[in-house]
Amino acid sequence: MDIFSDTKLIVADKIGELIKEGTLPKGVEDCPFSVERPKNNEHGEISTNAALIVAGKAKTNPRQIASALVEKLGNEDNIGKLSIAGPGFINFVLTPDTWQEILRVILKKQDDYGRSDIGRGSRVNLEFVSANPTGPLHVGHARGAVYGDALGSLLEYSGYEVTREYYVNDGGAQVDTLARSVYLRYLEAHGNKITFGPDSYKGDYLVTIGLKLLEEYGDKYVDQPEQAWLAVFREFAIKEMMILIKEDLHFINVTMDQYVHEKSIVETARIDEAIKHLTEMGLIYKGVLEPPKAKRSEDWEAREQLLLKSTEYGDDVDRPIQKSDGSWTYFAPDIAYHYDKVSRGYDELINVFGSDHGGYVKRLTAVVDALSNGNMSFVIKLIQQVNVISQDEVLKMSKRAGNFVLLRDAVMAVGSDVTRFVMLMRKNDVPLDFNFEKVQEQSKDNPVFYVQYAHARVCSLLNRAHERGLDVSDPALEDFTREHLLEPEHIYLIRKLAEWPRIVEQATMHREPHRIIFYLMEVASVFHGFWSMGKEKESLRILQEEDTEKTLAGLALVRSTGIIVAQGLRIMGVKPLTEM
Repeated sequence: MDIFSDTKLIVADKIGELIKEGTLPKGVEDCPFSVERPKNNEHGEISTNAALIVAGKAKTNPRQIASALVEKLGNEDNIGKLSIAGPGFINFVLTPDTWQEILRVILKKQDDYGRSDIGRGSRVNLEFVSANPTGPLHVGHARGAVYGDALGSLLEYSGYEVTREYYVNDGGAQVDTLARSVYLRYLEAHGNKITFGPDSYKGDYLVTIGLKLLEEYGDKYVDQPEQAWLAVFREFAIKEMMILIKEDLHFINVTMDQYVHEKSIVETARIDEAIKHLTEMGLIYKGVLEPPKAKRSEDWEAREQLLLKSTEYGDDVDRPIQKSDGSWTYFAPDIAYHYDKVSRGYDELINVFGSDHGGYVKRLTAVVDALSNGNMSFVIKLIQQVNVISQDEVLKMSKRAGNFVLLRDAVMAVGSDVTRFVMLMRKNDVPLDFNFEKVQEQSKDNPVFYVQYAHARVCSLLNRAHERGLDVSDPALEDFTREHLLEPEHIYLIRKLAEWPRIVEQATMHREPHRIIFYLMEVASVFHGFWSMGKEKESLRILQEEDTEKTLAGLALVRSTGIIVAQGLRIMGVKPLTEM
């Protein structure tokens, strides 16, 4: 039951009646009006801009249309009051029975209240994290991991079939650098003094791998030329790094459905297949690029290269895919990987990238549009940086220098639930502060604690009622007496719970799981406020000493709140706590 969608259907039906009567012209029945919660509570409980949208197409006065709609809507049993505001907004006040019925629906549907079939089984490939296998994950990676995993759960809750995928970049120059760094640690394990180069990975996490290589190969590769050990050490290091990365993901309860290796894309001739496909489409040609704006013309050496006509699909420039010496550019494997994705028959591709990959957006969008003939939805979500704060100081991080904050260390310090919640507290394209001290505070100023405490408080109230001998099962609570939930504060909390299906829909459509977190924080605030008012106002008190019917009605409201808070937390990958 989505009160906003239900109201929209009623308004649309009344527009249809006005069309049949000749009051409105044909063709306005498909106008995309909205039904929303008013920003100002004094403007009613629900508001619609239907009259304004219809008037724009009908070329008539919106207040006249609003008056005609109000006359029609006045006959609906679930509407208690109607008013027209401003240029033609229609504001609704629904009957208490209408709001109270929502509690029965929540108690009956449980975790399915708010679940939808927006996706209709559409298959989505969701690629996220995909950090280079050159070290363990740090706190910055955690944000992309949590965002991707929460988005996947949100999409699944809304009827999509999701594949969580990690692309392992094991074919580039950075893994050769990793192999050389590991070789230094291997020499160190033999007691040799080592000196790191400027591009080396210096992290202590490579010490263990050096010792493992000593155990595996002894002194076989000591004093050997690079060509003797580079491939062996690269493969060994990548394998060990991926073990670390998978362990890190496990720390924040992220499980990938599959890992796709760049090396496998290259070795299976996927690049050749993709380029052949694009060539047949007339999108590959030999040409010379204009010099980059940052380079002076005298410094630029014009070279003929194999180019992709990506500008035909919205890119800024055509992109080189093969160098003049015949080797592939770094972009060629990306083309092949997305060719592989498109060929797997997904309905939508979503890539979650760090903000430093913003330059990839146009070129990859162009590639997917070309490879799918414009028939596949493709979205890139950029994740902004995480500022790690400890003792009011922002910590600087560098993977090469080895002085970054490990994901697992952050989780061990504050817990997986807190880490996930905090990482979702801001929209993905906004920088986020992760303050170790703040997120551990047990106060209303800590949103993680405040939301978790709301659910724990619900559980406490139900337990206390059960200890008094009351039947607090959901079937029993469904039979609550409506006359005991008529106070404005009762209705206001129910109205907040009624927003859940709409919040899920909006978060899904915009691919923004942070909307769920924002909503949970609002619900927690309203619920805690409601509970506090019960200390001053007897009619709002949940546990009534001498009135079982009033208590059960209050518990129906409390339990409904708990159901929604718990489900929202679970979708975000956070465990609802029953006590604190």
